[in-house]
Amino acid sequence: MNIAVIGDSACTADEARLAQTVGELLAERGATIICGGLCGVMEAVCRGAKKKDGTTVGILPGDDPGAANPWVDVRVVTGMGEARNAVVVKSAQAVISIGGGYGTLSEIAYALRRGIPVIGLGTWSLSRNRREDRSIIRVGSATEAVEKAIFLVKGDEQNKAASGSLL
Repeated sequence: MNIAVIGDSACTADEARLAQTVGELLAERGATIICGGLCGVMEAVCRGAKKKDGTTVGILPGDDPGAANPWVDVRVVTGMGEARNAVVVKSAQAVISIGGGYGTLSEIAYALRRGIPVIGLGTWSLSRNRREDRSIIRVGSATEAVEKAIFLVKGDEQNKAASGSLL
């Protein structure tokens, strides 16, 4: 399972604690964490994953692998700047969004456009034509976010296997 965790590089202390817990829980469930590889939410989720011997992948915006936070196992340098946001979410089977700024919003949009489920913890809300868009699955805790993401990934894998499209 590849699950992206997205959020701001300038997150609050509460968002960092939440991201660290999400990282721990994902690692305990055997998921590989994909993120932008830098600081803030990205660093906290990686730190949590490493506490539980999880695997982390950082999709970096620049050309320097040394820019990654110290808890990133696999450093993917892109030289793409913010365009790397599309690579982060398209590398995942589900996305957990924690807080976030405009970069996070772009990742949410890429994921939703691609049909990748987005689970939201205190993140953006969307509206269209003055009506709430409920594309982001709202949850209230780290545990609920991880359980929902894993349920959606496993359900998708089972549906593909049943239809014969999973090798």
